[in-house]
Amino acid sequence: MKFDVTLLSNDLNAIGQIAQQVESYGFDALWTAEAAHNPFLPLTHVAAHTRRLLLGTAIAVAFPRSPMVTAQVAWDLAAQSKGRFLLGLGTQIKTHITKRFSSEWSAPVPRLREYVESMRAIWNTWQNDAPLRYVGEHYRFTLMTPFFSPGPIEHPYIPIYLSGVGDGLARLAGEIAQGFHVHPFHTVAYLKQTTLPAIAAGAEKAGRTRAAVKLACAIFVVTGRNADEMTEHKNDVKRQIAFYASTPSYKPVLDAHGIGDLQERLSGLARKGDWQGMGDAIPDDLLEQIAVVAPMDELAHAVKARYDGILDRVGYYLPFSVEQGDKAPLWRSAADVFTS
Repeated sequence: MKFDVTLLSNDLNAIGQIAQQVESYGFDALWTAEAAHNPFLPLTHVAAHTRRLLLGTAIAVAFPRSPMVTAQVAWDLAAQSKGRFLLGLGTQIKTHITKRFSSEWSAPVPRLREYVESMRAIWNTWQNDAPLRYVGEHYRFTLMTPFFSPGPIEHPYIPIYLSGVGDGLARLAGEIAQGFHVHPFHTVAYLKQTTLPAIAAGAEKAGRTRAAVKLACAIFVVTGRNADEMTEHKNDVKRQIAFYASTPSYKPVLDAHGIGDLQERLSGLARKGDWQGMGDAIPDDLLEQIAVVAPMDELAHAVKARYDGILDRVGYYLPFSVEQGDKAPLWRSAADVFTS
């Protein structure tokens, strides 16, 4: 099991130093998320300031970008990093695609399939000077002139990680991807009942094994140096979990535990803007199934014990920060446990 770090810094001038710190700890990969900032820009700094560290998006939202646009930035990052780039893609939910990005929405599984297929056709054209012809229901690419082709690179293989919660995207990942970003809003029971069987089914359809698809996750954790810090962090994480649980797309996780009605209750609180009430509505037993709860110096051991044999890559659903003084146990203990 590899330990990865998620980077949420918005200071591009500091990212190189942070990436060097992550690499010096011995961690395996550094991921960026598409939240308040572009997920690709920081990775140019990561590539420039590290030599071993893998770097990737967890995730970049696919549908607002043409596959040609994503293919180009991925190609450039693969070249700059000398083959260390991992392209993580997600679909987002309909409301964000149509209202935040002002883009068109369609059934996500078949569209994402075409998205990946068309990117690979584009990369093949650039690497092998093959004619570009991809014609699907959602995407059509039939033109590539020499002026717009970046040409071949030394490391043209770009692993693709898909992400999702339901079994449809997990099955697609099993069929066509090299990895799957497990959403932090999950339980081990849900992974065993839904996600892992779906990935295995997709892999079998493509004539390969489940082991061909690496599972990665930035895990919800509750931690601290003392009881007061853990209580404060517990309340923060409950609110984060409630935010996801209020969305219908994540209801299957609650349904798997017989508490699907909690989704509508949380949705009603969200409409009222009662964020504190949403957090209070998350019972402790659900929190402990979704998040790993442990003191700071025991957290890495607890994560490894829970996910050994289930996930291939783990990390904390926390932004990495350079440690100083008494905060050191959080990341250094993870390094001791996962890189020794």
